[in-house]
Amino acid sequence: MNITRALRHHIQDDLVDKMVFIGGPRQIGKTTLSKSFIKHPEQYLNWDDIADREVIKKHQINTELKTVVLDEIHKYARWRMLVKGLFDKYSQKLSILVTGSARLDHFRKGGDSLVGRYHYYRLHPLSLGEADSKFRRTTTEQLLAFGGFPEPFSKKQVVFHRRWQRERVSRVVNQDLRDLGTVKDLSLIELLTGMLPARVGSVLSINTLKEDLEVSPNTVARWIEVLESIYYCYRILPYGPPKVRAVKKSQKLYLWDWSEVESPGARFENMVAGHLLKFCHYREDVLGHKMELRFLRDTDLREVDFVVIQDKKPLFAVECKTGEKNISRHLYYFRERTPVPKFYQIHLGTKDYMDKNIHVLPFEEFCRQIESDQI
Repeated sequence: MNITRALRHHIQDDLVDKMVFIGGPRQIGKTTLSKSFIKHPEQYLNWDDIADREVIKKHQINTELKTVVLDEIHKYARWRMLVKGLFDKYSQKLSILVTGSARLDHFRKGGDSLVGRYHYYRLHPLSLGEADSKFRRTTTEQLLAFGGFPEPFSKKQVVFHRRWQRERVSRVVNQDLRDLGTVKDLSLIELLTGMLPARVGSVLSINTLKEDLEVSPNTVARWIEVLESIYYCYRILPYGPPKVRAVKKSQKLYLWDWSEVESPGARFENMVAGHLLKFCHYREDVLGHKMELRFLRDTDLREVDFVVIQDKKPLFAVECKTGEKNISRHLYYFRERTPVPKFYQIHLGTKDYMDKNIHVLPFEEFCRQIESDQI
């Protein structure tokens, strides 16, 4: 399947005068995307290859190549200074694209020697628009079943997807976490990854997890932070407008691979969360806005699944329903008491209508609107 990623032309433009870093989950397609910018094998240099490593370390890159991809270079302890030296030496003649595993973003934050020399992009699972420009229902069903990671989505085979998923989680724990060197008990981390899919869509309870794992709550919180740093999961915080007695400390957790979630309703909510997070990261990485993905919940347990905030102002709120019949009464409540200008309830049906300024619409139409910037 030939899929064009939405970030491709933005990366192409930025390579003219900056390095480009591509981060994201393991097996999300970073290497495939980076190789789409080159035509010859010698333009791809992998730190794991001994010959390539010597070329990079000795600054012997052929400038006639015009564009080079540096893969897995962050495995070198002093990679920031090495990349800085390469850019300062070759920037007038060579475009440099840096990619690697999910750890790249984690290591990038450890120093500022590269400030001003690169743009950073986060590569996400396939959205509906990337997977199918016609936004068809059958593609939605396939994304729900197989997730948005390119390989299992392209194959659409249940057994392959099941094996791929198990192997990916194992590699995340036993390779990415081991390389980070911040967690010793990998067996408990692997146990934690088995518990998290069932927590998607609910308020996250650290205390429940610490009892199941028999460790301290601080340890559980630290482990979740580590899993976030390697793009296994992410958390969102509550939105607390002045006229609402909003919860303050609650969090909700979602997975980058929503197909790990068994409950149909929670899986759909996680898929929507993935599309909204991608929308937020696009506006940050490409347009420079400060974006936040949050949820609405008050002390009386009224809740709306998501609120998207841009430059500290709410853009819209979203409630997810697998069915299309009933509008959540919480939407009406928060519509009257918050500065959120637009409320949506999206579903897996076909109905599209307005009710007291609440737009009820199919998931496919909602995706069409956010990708065409009509929200």
